[in-house]
Amino acid sequence: MKVRYAMRLCSVVLAASLTFVGVIPANAQEKDHAVSPGQLRDDVQKSAATRQANEDAVREMFASQAGKEALKSAGMDYQKVDQAISQVNDEDLARMADRSREVQKDFAAGRMSDRDLIIILLVAVALILIIIAVR
Repeated sequence: MKVRYAMRLCSVVLAASLTFVGVIPANAQEKDHAVSPGQLRDDVQKSAATRQANEDAVREMFASQAGKEALKSAGMDYQKVDQAISQVNDEDLARMADRSREVQKDFAAGRMSDRDLIIILLVAVALILIIIAVR
């Protein structure tokens, strides 16, 4: 009888200790997050907005009259280039967007001729296609 009582007591103590061991770390994890869900959501939204702005800058360059002429002279379809832009990784897209913004500023300021712009656009198209092909 004493053995059964001792075994029951041990099993109750063991079950209680296992329950508390499982609950304490779970509560500690909820409180000790390095980054809150709100911060994660804000970072994801900021990243998505940045990518969209970069895609828009590159697309705007190719949608310009000089961009269309460059694509036409290279025998490229704007739709294919447009689809390829969405497949470029974030780092390469950011570089291309920065460069396209610079080109557009230079062209608007008169520091660049149509010929220069077409050459830059052709290089950008080639770069996009190479990046996509390597993937």
